Amino acid sequence: MLMNLFKFKGGVKPPTNKTQSVTLPIAVAPLPSRLVVPLHQSIGGTPRPVVQAGDKVLKGQLIGEADGWISAAVHAPTSGTVLEVAMHVQPHPSGLDALCVVIEPDGKDEWIAREPLDYASLKPEEVRERLQQSGVVGLGGAVFPTHGKLTPAKTVPMDELVINGAECEPFITCDDLLMRERAEEVVRGIGIFRDLLQPKKVLIGIEDNKPEAAAAMRAAVDALKEPFLVVSVPTLYPAGGAKQLIRVLTGKEVPASKRSTDLGVQCFNVATAYTAWRAIAHGEPVVSRLVTITGNVHEPRNYEVLIGTPMDELLKLATPHPDTDGIIMGGPMMGFLVPQASVPVVKATNCLIAHADRLFPPKAPEMPCIRCGSCAEACPHELQPFEMYWFSRAKNFGKTQEYHIFDCIECGCCSFVCPSRIPLVQYFRFAKSEIWAREREKKASDGAKARFEFKQMREEREKAEKAEKLAKAAAAQAAKKAAEAAAAAAEGNAAEAEAAAPETPAVAVDAQKDAKKATIEAAMARAKAQREAVQPKNIEALKAAQQQEIDQIEARRQAAHLSEAAEPAAAAPASEKTE
Repeated sequence: MLMNLFKFKGGVKPPTNKTQSVTLPIAVAPLPSRLVVPLHQSIGGTPRPVVQAGDKVLKGQLIGEADGWISAAVHAPTSGTVLEVAMHVQPHPSGLDALCVVIEPDGKDEWIAREPLDYASLKPEEVRERLQQSGVVGLGGAVFPTHGKLTPAKTVPMDELVINGAECEPFITCDDLLMRERAEEVVRGIGIFRDLLQPKKVLIGIEDNKPEAAAAMRAAVDALKEPFLVVSVPTLYPAGGAKQLIRVLTGKEVPASKRSTDLGVQCFNVATAYTAWRAIAHGEPVVSRLVTITGNVHEPRNYEVLIGTPMDELLKLATPHPDTDGIIMGGPMMGFLVPQASVPVVKATNCLIAHADRLFPPKAPEMPCIRCGSCAEACPHELQPFEMYWFSRAKNFGKTQEYHIFDCIECGCCSFVCPSRIPLVQYFRFAKSEIWAREREKKASDGAKARFEFKQMREEREKAEKAEKLAKAAAAQAAKKAAEAAAAAAEGNAAEAEAAAPETPAVAVDAQKDAKKATIEAAMARAKAQREAVQPKNIEALKAAQQQEIDQIEARRQAAHLSEAAEPAAAAPASEKTE
C-alpha cells in the first residue's frame, strides 16, 4: 500500500558506512571478566540498590529498584557474586562517576525463574507495571521509561502509533539486523503497544537503504495478520529523530513546547518493542542489547551484549587496528568519545566505533563565521545556529534562550555543513550546561533565602508570642492587685461609714457609692483580662459575614459583663439610689 509522505526542513546526507557491519549475522558476545552495571540507565530517578557486596545473584535478578514512576528497574546481566556497590566512571561526555553494581560472573549464566504473562488477560496498568519492573526503556537513544509513554492521553485520542526503524545515524546497523533476524518478535512487541494505546493505525517507518529489513518486517506483519503498514522513507539524516519521522509519516509537526501525544501520536523504537515482547512473553528483563562494533576494526559486526560489559573487552571481539586511539559511543554525528575505554555498555549503547585519525581526520582550525546561513538551512528544527553560536561564544546565555537553544537536538547537521569548520554543537552544549548550572545555583540560592526568611519569621513570631504572653500575665496580675485593693478599700470604707453613721450619714452614703464603683471597675478589669486571655487569632482574612457574626457575639458578651457588674448597684436600698 502506497501512502503520501511529507518532508521535514533541513537535513544532510553524510556517508552511511553501514555495509561493513551487515555482512555477518548477529553474534552473542562471551561473558566478560566482570560486569559494571550503572544503576541510572534511563531518564528519571536513580534506582535504589537492593543488593550488597557478597550477595549471590542470578541472571535477571533485581539489583536496582525503580525510584518513582519515571524510572526503570535494573537487573543482574548474569549469575555471579556482587563484588561491590560503588562509584565508577560512566559512559558520558562529562566523565563523572555513577553508582554501579559490580558483578563477578560465575560462568553458569543461570536465570531466575521466568514467568511469562498473558497480557491480554491483564489490566493495562498491570502490563505497564511489568514493563517498568523489567527495566524496559527506549533503546533508540533517549532511554525514556517505556511504560510512561504507554499511558494514553485522556483528552486527545490516539491517531497514529509510529514505530521507528529508520536508524539514520551513519555506521549504526543494530536495528537493521534486529529487523532482519527477529522481525516476528518485533511485530509482536508492536502489538502490545497497539493494544495498550489503541491507535487508529500503526506505521512502521524504515529508511529505504534497508530493503532487507523492510521486506522481513512486511513478511512478519503478513504472517501474523496484523494491520500494520511498513513504510519506506527517504534516507536523510536525521529522519530517525522522533519528531522528524512523525512529520514524514503523518504530516504532523510537533511544537517544541508540546509532546507528540498532544497531537495524537506516539513513537517507539523497534528494539524497544522487541525487549517489551521478551519481558511480557518470556519473563526476561532487559539484561542485554544489540550493539554494532565497527570503525577502525578488522571484523565489524553486531553483537548481543550483556549490560555492564567493559567496552574495551567488547571491542577486542572485532580486532581493532593498532592505531585505534579511542572509542566513540553512538554514531559520528551525535556520539562522543568515552572518557575511559573500560567504561561499561549501558542500555543507551547502540554502537561502538573504534576511533582513529585516518578514519576521522582531525578538523582543520576553526575559522570565523561568515554568516552564510548554511547551518540554518540544514537545521531540522528551523533554528538559527549562527545566532546561537554568537551568543554562546559571548556567554550571553539569555539571548541564546531567546533563540530557543533548548529546542536544539544536537543532531550535528549544522557542524557538518559549516564551511568555517566551527564545532557548533559543542558551543550549544556548553551554553546549555552553563544555563543549567546557573539555574541550579539560583534554585539553591532561592532555597537558602526562603529558609533564612522563614527562620526570621519564626523568630519574630516567637518573640511576639512571648511578648503577648508576658503582657497577658502582667494584665492579669494588675487586675488581681486592683481587685484586692478595691476589696480592701471597700472593707475600710464600710467600717468607717459604720463608725461615723450616727454623726455623718451623707459621708457614709458617698463612701458606699465609691466602694460600689470600685467593685464594678474591678469586675470590668477582670472581664477585660478574661477577654484578652481568649482573644481569637488568625482572623486577618475573615469574610464580612464572619466578621459581623464575631462583632455581634462580642457585643452580647460586653452587655452581659456590664449587666453582671451592675447587679450590686441595682440591689442597693432606694435611699441610696435617690440621694
